[in-house]
Amino acid sequence: MNEMIKACLFDLDGVVFDTEPLYTEFWRNIFKEFYPTEQGLELKIKGQTLSQIYGHYFAEQPDRQAEITRRLDAYESKMQYHFVDGFTDFVQQLRQNGVKAAIVTSSNKAKMENVYRQHTTFKQLFDAIFTAEDFHESKPSPDGYLTAARVLGVEPTDCIVFEDSFNGLRSGLAAKARVVGLATTNSVDSIKEFTKEVIPNFVGYKLTEL
Repeated sequence: MNEMIKACLFDLDGVVFDTEPLYTEFWRNIFKEFYPTEQGLELKIKGQTLSQIYGHYFAEQPDRQAEITRRLDAYESKMQYHFVDGFTDFVQQLRQNGVKAAIVTSSNKAKMENVYRQHTTFKQLFDAIFTAEDFHESKPSPDGYLTAARVLGVEPTDCIVFEDSFNGLRSGLAAKARVVGLATTNSVDSIKEFTKEVIPNFVGYKLTEL
């Protein structure tokens, strides 16, 4: 275990849970309905909070926002949260070796309640869980990762950020953390534009010197 690494900070969707394809499908259908002439918006929003998405695409449309929120809540309540392969073994090894672990996600607390219902011991895997309500600026801003490092009492440069989305990768780099990309959402080649460390999942992954 690399003694210089004091904390590992994980995005949620596409890093801890293999849910990104489900969200891509949800938002593809939403944008197909409300922005039928624009392509790829479901990919551009990855890493953004719900309020950011509303601000960019549904500003001053409270009725439409309420309808989308209703649909999203229903969708998430039925969603299956399957761990990315090897994740639980990896995070348990971190804890056994004194490396702190935290979630830093643009998801809100209401969504996390669905996670906790499915995985009753989820909170026990981490030292802290940070959601959209816990920081002022969402990814690609480094605010979430800087907040997590500060609360955990470590320097961002002593952290590894695990991310899958371009906004998330930018966020980790802006925080001056070491960044490992998960090729669960985007291609290996596209992620390598941000970091040379890219993994398909956590199976057999061990922390090493950079």
